Amino acid sequence: MYAVIETGGKQYRVQEGDVITVEKLNAEAGEKVTFDKVLLLNDDKEVKVGTPYLAETVTGTVVENGKGKKVIIFKYKAKKDYRKKQGHRQPYTAVKIDSLGGAAKASSKKEAAPKAEVKEEAKEAKPAKKVSASMKKDELIAFAKENNIAIDEKATKAVIIEAIEAALK
Repeated sequence: MYAVIETGGKQYRVQEGDVITVEKLNAEAGEKVTFDKVLLLNDDKEVKVGTPYLAETVTGTVVENGKGKKVIIFKYKAKKDYRKKQGHRQPYTAVKIDSLGGAAKASSKKEAAPKAEVKEEAKEAKPAKKVSASMKKDELIAFAKENNIAIDEKATKAVIIEAIEAALK
């Protein structure tokens, strides 16, 4: 049984028990990590291919965080007395794969729908924007028209802001 996962912009073929070296993750040694970008899952009976991802997860435990071998960058221009030496050590995270094919949280999709309704109600209660001095005069005039506030369009920007703020109170 194996899976192909994506993390850090790269794809890895993993099996249970494998220790893989991936781009640095924000996790300490011993923490559990879940990879939800599963591209392919083979369970010896059938091969599941995602479009682009499957609704499965791969879990692992962080073994260590470290730095790779030093890479030397040496820039040189002939006959110009230009030499520049630079080094780099790429940080990495070693992860031991614990399990493949855990079901992704389907309940989170169900919970997302009610939250969206609450957000829509909140938008209706508040005005779309707040008035600030950084807004352009045209934006202030448009804001006033949207909120049915009577203003003099030939007035200065400061006078328009004061009129809008007074009407919103």
